Amino acid sequence: DVGYDSIKRANPKVNPWLAPVGTRVIVPTQFILPDAPHVGIVVDIAAMRLFYFPPHAPGQPQVVITHPVGIGRLGHPTPTMVTRVTWHQAHPEWIVPRSILASHARRGTPLPRVVAAGPDNPLGNYALHLSYPEILIHGTDRPAGVGRRVSHGCIHLYPEDIRQLFKMVPNGTPVRVVNQPFLFAWQNGRLYMQAYGALQDDKRPWKTDPALLARMLPHRWVTDLTRSDEKIDWTRVRRLVDDPRVVPLPVSGRGPVHGGLVATLVQNRLPLGSAWNGQTHLPLTTAQFDTVLNQIRSRPMPKDPAAADPPRAALTGKVSAHRRAGQRLRSHRAP
Repeated sequence: DVGYDSIKRANPKVNPWLAPVGTRVIVPTQFILPDAPHVGIVVDIAAMRLFYFPPHAPGQPQVVITHPVGIGRLGHPTPTMVTRVTWHQAHPEWIVPRSILASHARRGTPLPRVVAAGPDNPLGNYALHLSYPEILIHGTDRPAGVGRRVSHGCIHLYPEDIRQLFKMVPNGTPVRVVNQPFLFAWQNGRLYMQAYGALQDDKRPWKTDPALLARMLPHRWVTDLTRSDEKIDWTRVRRLVDDPRVVPLPVSGRGPVHGGLVATLVQNRLPLGSAWNGQTHLPLTTAQFDTVLNQIRSRPMPKDPAAADPPRAALTGKVSAHRRAGQRLRSHRAP
């Protein structure tokens, strides 16, 4: 399944709320995995997507289960963090934080101190508590907010998705929240890039610092790129930075581009001067790129074997785990 932002970016000319019957749409369901250890739960807030890597026996293939999420709004961002699942709660009540009570009171929409479990509870029917204070992974009473920035910092899923995740994820599962708006993967001898676009409050200079993008290349892709005759097409990279396509597209190689039809369908050029000064200082010169590659090679390899796994196209699957419920929900910033 996909969220609002992905559908909108993949289909910029289609009204996601009022698409006429018969409208042809692109559903972006192929993903480059975040550059993070493939263990437990990984959430990429730029992609507004959660990836769950359940435990697997040695020698068995790793399964990855992925769902879209809603994240914190401007002023209440979902933090990047490394944490873990501490306990499960079914049919949670929401103890409203004082800051949210005060905010609603100022707007003339007062809230009760405690919102009981039920169809109007912003936490939905299931919540995963984390060791990070005030942030939960939970359901929602407003599914239209999935794939959008609508929460006070918590991570929320479609009701049917959190129901399955709640059953699969055991207590103690590690959780990593990253912010990676541009991802790279090597497949069939070509370098692919998946561009989600930077969040509005991401202050890193993605449009003006090409070395920042180059550093997103994992160690293994640097080695493959160096050994092959492939060259990065920085014109394609620039276009994806300026106009994120959501779907993975090749940024190396010559000849017909695999997925070119998709690229044409979602092309949406930005006018000069929109959102920035219109100047994107790409591409890198060969000397600059070689310098960046040397910097990447000089970085120590991750000690965690899972951290060395390269991003690749994600496949979904299902596993079973355990659930726990019945504990009281502390005050947090969820809705």
